[in-house]
Amino acid sequence: MRSYKPEELFDAQGRLLPELAELAPKGDRRMGANPHTNGGLLLRDLCMPDYCDYAVDVPSPGAAQASDTFVAGQFLRDVIKLNLEPRNFRIFGPDETVSNRLEAVFETTNRQWDADTAENDQFLAPSGSVMEMLSEHQCEGWLEGYLLTGRHGLFNSYEAFIHIVDSMFNQHAKWLKMTQEIPWRRKIASLNYLLTSTVWRQDHNGFTHQDPGFMDHVINKKSSIVRVYLPPDANCLLSVMDHCLRSRHYVNVMVAGKHPAPQWLTMDAAIKHCAEGIGIWKWASSDKDSEPDVVMACCGDVPTLETLAAVSILRQHLPELKIRVVNVVDLLKLERQTEHPHGLSDADFDSLFTKNKPVIFAFHGYPWLVHRLTYNRANNSNMHVRGYKEEGTITTAFDMTVLNEMDRFHLAMDVLDRLPQLGNKGAYLKQLLKDKLVEHRHFINQNGEDMPEIRNWTWNA
Repeated sequence: MRSYKPEELFDAQGRLLPELAELAPKGDRRMGANPHTNGGLLLRDLCMPDYCDYAVDVPSPGAAQASDTFVAGQFLRDVIKLNLEPRNFRIFGPDETVSNRLEAVFETTNRQWDADTAENDQFLAPSGSVMEMLSEHQCEGWLEGYLLTGRHGLFNSYEAFIHIVDSMFNQHAKWLKMTQEIPWRRKIASLNYLLTSTVWRQDHNGFTHQDPGFMDHVINKKSSIVRVYLPPDANCLLSVMDHCLRSRHYVNVMVAGKHPAPQWLTMDAAIKHCAEGIGIWKWASSDKDSEPDVVMACCGDVPTLETLAAVSILRQHLPELKIRVVNVVDLLKLERQTEHPHGLSDADFDSLFTKNKPVIFAFHGYPWLVHRLTYNRANNSNMHVRGYKEEGTITTAFDMTVLNEMDRFHLAMDVLDRLPQLGNKGAYLKQLLKDKLVEHRHFINQNGEDMPEIRNWTWNA
């Protein structure tokens, strides 16, 4: 210890010599007080375009088709454009920005790239607002550093491969939770994930690209930090994305499709629906002014499509049936308000799902996640959830739902199984639905595509 020559550092009373104490940084030069280590001090609001300007025109439910993420890409293009001067917004992700249908951003910016380029390279430049590298954990690290130093960002990824950053997400969520409790720490911009190329639309990639389980992982973290959104169409995605990009100190997970799909809500309706996070779709329901016989719930774009198709079958063949359709955008609305700040009270939950009627719930992810969120609700024993159950291959889009028994025919049969009072009417319709499943299997084996009545289906109240 004497080799450190303490007599040159301390006085006789053991105090650090004043001239040495003076060398320590002061004020903002101190490591913990440097604004770059407390990014909220440097954070500036994004300049945001009006997301309503990008709305899809929806004359009536299902009458328009659009790619949800392509529409969102046009919005993100202009978020980048409006923030080029402050240089405080970037999009991060593996080499999937174009694949995820966000290619409109390249009308405004390039991928930042400091290495050599070849003649056939696209959108590569020494300066750009898109950071791409086929390494999810590298992109996650970049984005976390970007947020921690007072900027804003978005991570876009194939849904199945975001799991690569599970442990990094863990640590960031824990850091957000703890710094929330430190008064001198300023809030930073939220960590925003856009997950697409989802489990239900992997007809050319197959089983390896089918995993919706990141949601299960995320909701383990503190309820004051995590948010999970599954907008059913493009207008809802625009509303949700605007909200997430403006938010502070959260982890926001948005799950959306990239393939052309039916559009359900006008922008005005989408704004209201997303603000509430959950609600009855009156235009799809037939229980107004009466008790429903069954509640058909859905969460996610493909589950919404299949639920509405099932409802149309039931309303055609059993017009006397009272059906309530409930759509969920904000997944954590399903929890009790005592467990999550977005959660519904028991009274509000029961007003949507009833206390004693069967609920057929089509869910984007693993079914048990919904059971987990609703286990202590009054009607939990009547909650019958269909979702992804690890069945998949390279097959047609509709066949993915059939393999996991979340298709319109299985959903409609589930209703019939829960309503024995339908008697012979229910028995004959169930036989028709079973026949349709056999017809579907034979058709795709012969033709390699879904039946015309599936591909061309439209909502008709």
